[in-house]
Amino acid sequence: MSAPSDRPYRVMTVCTGNICRSPMAEVVLRRRLDEAGLGPDEVVVESTGTTSEEEGNPVDRRARRVLEAAGYDVEPAASPEGHRARQVSSGDVERSDLVLAMTTAHQRALLRLAPRAAEKVLLYRSFDPAAAGQQGRALDVADPWYGDLRDFEECLEQVEAAAGAVVEHVRRALQR
Repeated sequence: MSAPSDRPYRVMTVCTGNICRSPMAEVVLRRRLDEAGLGPDEVVVESTGTTSEEEGNPVDRRARRVLEAAGYDVEPAASPEGHRARQVSSGDVERSDLVLAMTTAHQRALLRLAPRAAEKVLLYRSFDPAAAGQQGRALDVADPWYGDLRDFEECLEQVEAAAGAVVEHVRRALQR
């Protein structure tokens, strides 16, 4: 599936509250896509949550700390006002070309919201080469919320492990 040539390809990452896993994936994918020569004019990456419980909140301080320690720019120039958590809508799913759910529960919630989007609502870790052959909850990105910094580091490791294959998927979709 490719985006029409008059608009950028849209990737959306989705977790529960949009303050930990999905913004971490957004930051990582943005950088990896940029490094692959696919900047924001060609590919837009955003993140949302399945609930409104964190609506308006910034990236979790522990997620920010782990991302920055790994050399990521958490607030890129594309969003000078900073990340603010928001709940996904059916329109978000419909406008996106690729929707990456952090867990099977998120994927089910997205498909209830947009039942005809099954071909583009995929599990993020299904792109992780080390997870090949796994199914269901084995593909869930670990939730670091109730943990410590090590749990956030593990989450980042899982996000980074799948990022390269996501970039290749997008490149193929754009036929580049």
